[in-house]
Amino acid sequence: MIQCKHRRNGARGSAVGTPDLQVLNGTARPVHGADVAVIVTNGRVTGLAVTFAKQQRLHVVDRQTLAVWASGSRPLWELLRAVPPPRRPTSLS
Repeated sequence: MIQCKHRRNGARGSAVGTPDLQVLNGTARPVHGADVAVIVTNGRVTGLAVTFAKQQRLHVVDRQTLAVWASGSRPLWELLRAVPPPRRPTSLS
């Protein structure tokens, strides 16, 4: 299952946070029967959200990863192999 989060101001707009991923995590597998849960954004993702994604086996496609995918140079399944590390240490680390 792929959920998209469009940010009007892209990287300058509000970041995708843990609450967005909690909603995805709570519905993707039990409600929609997803084997793979992905959140895609044209913006930023908070460090806490990245940490949560790793813990819950969720995949994050941020602005940079989206650009690579959109260029057609690599297929999505290759890009989903690793969730990027948080930029700063978090209390969940």
